[in-house]
Amino acid sequence: MQKYIDLLKQHNLLKIIDKPVDIDLEIAHASYIEVKKDDSKALLFTNPVCKKSGRKFAPVLTNIFGSFEATKLIFGVEPDAVADEISALLKPKKPKNFSEKLNFASYLFGMRKIFTKRLSGEGECQQVKFKGDEADLFSLPVLKTWELDGGAFITMGQVYTQSLDGELQNLGMYRLQIYDKNRLGMHWQIHKDGANFFNEYKRAGKKMPVSVAIGGDPLYIWCGQTPLPKGIFELLLYGFIRKSPAKLVKSITNEIYVPHDADFVIEGFVDTDKTELEGPFGDHTGFYTPIEPFPVMEVTAITHKREPIFHATVVGKPPLEDKYMGWATGRIFLPLLKTTVPELIDYDMPENGVFHNLILAKLEVLYPGHAKQAMHAFWGVGQMSFVKHAVFVDESAPKLTDYAKFSEFVLNRLGVKSLLITEGVCDQLDHASPNSCFGGKLGIDATEDFSEGEINLIGDEELLTKFKDMDKDVLELRQFMTHTKCPICVIKYAKNRHVKLAFEELLALKEHFKLLVFVGMENYLENPYMLVWRVTNNIDAQRDIYYTKSGVICIDATPKSKLDGYTREWPKQTDCTREVVNSLIERGIVENDEKLFNKFEIFG
Repeated sequence: MQKYIDLLKQHNLLKIIDKPVDIDLEIAHASYIEVKKDDSKALLFTNPVCKKSGRKFAPVLTNIFGSFEATKLIFGVEPDAVADEISALLKPKKPKNFSEKLNFASYLFGMRKIFTKRLSGEGECQQVKFKGDEADLFSLPVLKTWELDGGAFITMGQVYTQSLDGELQNLGMYRLQIYDKNRLGMHWQIHKDGANFFNEYKRAGKKMPVSVAIGGDPLYIWCGQTPLPKGIFELLLYGFIRKSPAKLVKSITNEIYVPHDADFVIEGFVDTDKTELEGPFGDHTGFYTPIEPFPVMEVTAITHKREPIFHATVVGKPPLEDKYMGWATGRIFLPLLKTTVPELIDYDMPENGVFHNLILAKLEVLYPGHAKQAMHAFWGVGQMSFVKHAVFVDESAPKLTDYAKFSEFVLNRLGVKSLLITEGVCDQLDHASPNSCFGGKLGIDATEDFSEGEINLIGDEELLTKFKDMDKDVLELRQFMTHTKCPICVIKYAKNRHVKLAFEELLALKEHFKLLVFVGMENYLENPYMLVWRVTNNIDAQRDIYYTKSGVICIDATPKSKLDGYTREWPKQTDCTREVVNSLIERGIVENDEKLFNKFEIFG
């Protein structure tokens, strides 16, 4: 970790904060605001404190993946170069001469370095040890991020587990709630390998060993969130990128092996017959997740380096560190995705779609219906199965990351025949689905022109007046992309009835619109970045998309309730506590940047 701190310093990508800053909200809020800047830096808090208890802690590092530059430094190589190497392995070329054969043999011999190496003896992570009752989770500078969080959560923990027979290892990254000095929540989503191992131990009636590493080489963290096929240990990818094996040492109280250079290690066992209510927690979707039962780890030891640094990240509304981690993941895993969809040219997951909510893909189209076939392939492979909304274009489309031109391209081809509405698994954190883990999906095929008819476009004020004459609950209106065949008309709606009923009434004015999007009172129509974030979060395609035979489409992105047949509790969004931010501004820790606060709706 110190190596990468020095590297960030050398490239002016680190800000050191020596003033006392509270682990309760303050460090998280400062980090949350910093990572949204165009020139964001990693933050090293050298004097973290808990004002309530008066305790002081080891330094805390946040936002280490807080920019494209920092992410590249951590990898030590361009992610596209890693992707090219994977692609070459998947499609090896036959050596043409002895020299090429020798080079290829040498390369294959070097591949032995991808496998993890188990060291004898103890590692740097075990220089200081606390066992049994001496182990105290409250001695760690674990952050509370949001005011309504159920407590403090470890957010950059590398969770190491193994199968019951010890043959398979897994590294995952899950949020971990502190319950008391020796009990830690395990937020295993049901689709993850950690949960699969848990079920093995439960069936056998045995406690499950778990070790959580914090810090060390930051590439461990990125590996922990990668969408590798089931059964492949994520640290093999570490060895592939580093060209050097991950060196592991055995935990002191269980059989789990962890990186020798981790800053902290928390060891213990999960009793598979016990659960604890976990949450709420403001997660990476930008919304609080509900209180639900999850397994609990009983801590048997905490070890650390002599001078450790505690690593944390902050989740909430975009953009955050996952913007940069997700960018690297997207580039590196493109070749693997092409094994499922060979005609895939490229794909992009916009940050304000929080990745699993929206994917854009460019395809070499070979036959009618090809895009819709590719959508099903995406939804059937690994973590791509969590994607809620997929937009496919052909080779003639603009660059996927040029969102303005891309949107124009799609809207000039959009029609009812573009839409594929289906259902499947979704991220367990998705709140819009009718039930946890399963819901509607939307595919948009813009590989050909499905646009229908023309509209009589009128101005916002005139259209708003006409809408209000029909429905007094239409409060505001703004039209986007009016130069395209299918402009987007966004309505702020004071919802007192089902949106479908309002849509059916407004169809009397259908000559003036083609795509209506209803949003709730919490939206600012002048902020399209956050509108995309909220709309992709708030809809379930099967329930919330309506269309007519004449080609008019409606999207209901309002909060749902029993009025809509929605029986779950609709979550609150993650907003900073204004008093905390004001205190940070007064002490010179955070800049008072109202433009940034408004752009990313820091206070809601």
